[in-house]
Amino acid sequence: MDSNQQEAWLLENGGGIDQNQKGSNMNMKHHGRTAHNMSSSSLRKKSDLALVVSRVPWEFLRNLLAILQEVFLGTKLSVLFPAIPLAIAAHSYGFGRTWIFGLSLLGLIPLAERVSFLTEQIAYYTGPTVGGLLNATCGNATELIIAILALSQNKIQVVKYSLLGSIFSNLLLVLGTSLVCGGLANLRKEQKYDRRQADVNSLMLVLALLCHLLPLLFRHSSASPGAMDQILTLSRASSIVMLLAYIVYVFFQLITHRQLFESQEDSEDDGDGTAESEEAVLGFWSGFILLVLMTLVIALLSEYVVNTIEAASNSWGLSVSFLSIILLPIVGNAAEHAGAIIFAFKNKLDITLGVALGSATQISMFAVPLCVIVAWIMGIRMDLDFNLLETGSLALAILVVAFALQDGTSHYMKGLILLLSYVVIGACFYVLNSPLTNEGGNGKQI
Repeated sequence: MDSNQQEAWLLENGGGIDQNQKGSNMNMKHHGRTAHNMSSSSLRKKSDLALVVSRVPWEFLRNLLAILQEVFLGTKLSVLFPAIPLAIAAHSYGFGRTWIFGLSLLGLIPLAERVSFLTEQIAYYTGPTVGGLLNATCGNATELIIAILALSQNKIQVVKYSLLGSIFSNLLLVLGTSLVCGGLANLRKEQKYDRRQADVNSLMLVLALLCHLLPLLFRHSSASPGAMDQILTLSRASSIVMLLAYIVYVFFQLITHRQLFESQEDSEDDGDGTAESEEAVLGFWSGFILLVLMTLVIALLSEYVVNTIEAASNSWGLSVSFLSIILLPIVGNAAEHAGAIIFAFKNKLDITLGVALGSATQISMFAVPLCVIVAWIMGIRMDLDFNLLETGSLALAILVVAFALQDGTSHYMKGLILLLSYVVIGACFYVLNSPLTNEGGNGKQI
């Protein structure tokens, strides 16, 4: 495929752009990339079917095949895409519910990575600020869709468990594994990172913890008959505060203090001292349409997961709490988790911290309060009281991470402590096997 043909299908919606405009787009891209984007990009690969595509005689079909090739074969996770039609077929033909659950989880892994890729492509045309806002809302789209679908079915405990598990996964599993791998791979190097980014995210997590603690403490300290209504009111007010704080955090991250969250991006190179340069491979409208379609597929598979999680729990002998807290978050964030570990191997801990802490902050300060507000709109009584065991585990996880990151340096022992903390919490929810029940049919689950 010659250069003219390549530009025709790569930028079919952007028209013929000149070199200055390309440079402008690259500049926007460079300064607009977040840790999530950079993490996911580490799993991308070049497809070798360009020659075959270029031989297709019809231009429209050639462009379409080139776009599909880039989207579906441009990731190292492409081998998992067949799980998507298999999951749909298993559901359509009435296969075992555990098969539907397992295939849906596998299908969600590449979709989560491709959503990050598509938001990055759209950012070429919208600029870094809008692209950053897209990433701030779509960075954990899989977990958020699963949570809202579970909420629509009144499975409030599954919602709480899955969101809480995502925070645990990012803070302890991802960060712990990354620091262990990075420490062992760089034993002879001093590992440093910018503490300022970690401090901002830690403060946001502490605020989220406060908003979870107060309803719990209120429930244990109040004996009034209307305590549950008061807890619900407090949770909704706290959720509004959390969402406002997250909006300010996004403004802080993208506008006023962007340099804190891009501290290692300028130093990224391809190994020979030259900085990486990337160009858009999709047009705006093709990227937008594919993003919408993939979000719909994620919603479909997420519905399968929510509908079959209890059947999988009974079949596999694992509690719903364990599947929701441990398994679902690992699947939903597998792509960016792998990317975080890869950058830790390269001793680029600022990117690793941006992925782990950024995702934990996004879940705790955006996804959780958003679910409370959505439940309020739907007439469902979801609050921020995650019960004593769950809230206590969250507090200890945030405390351990805050202590580990306080000095701006890292080694494998810190990562090992975080990883072992995750193992202990996972073991706790493995032995916990409390059934999901409704209280008085009012939508409040205990």
